[in-house]
Amino acid sequence: MPQIRPITDLRNTTEISNACHAKREPMFITKNGYGDLVVMSIETYEEMLETAAVDAAISEAEAEFAHDGKRHDAREALSSLRRKHFG
Repeated sequence: MPQIRPITDLRNTTEISNACHAKREPMFITKNGYGDLVVMSIETYEEMLETAAVDAAISEAEAEFAHDGKRHDAREALSSLRRKHFG
């Protein structure tokens, strides 16, 4: 369940930091009852970036397949990458 806190709670930075690290999810900060900010730990932010990168790579591969319908054998692709990068 997302954490939603008023902006005045940002005065207690230690409590906010501890809550973000304990829950490992973003905390939504409201101002005058409306969403204003999102606060999260660096670990959570990095996990979100990694997930977004993987999702983007999968979407790109799906779009490429939809465009040309060409599949590659996994063994051949891995062998090619090994030759290219490891001599």
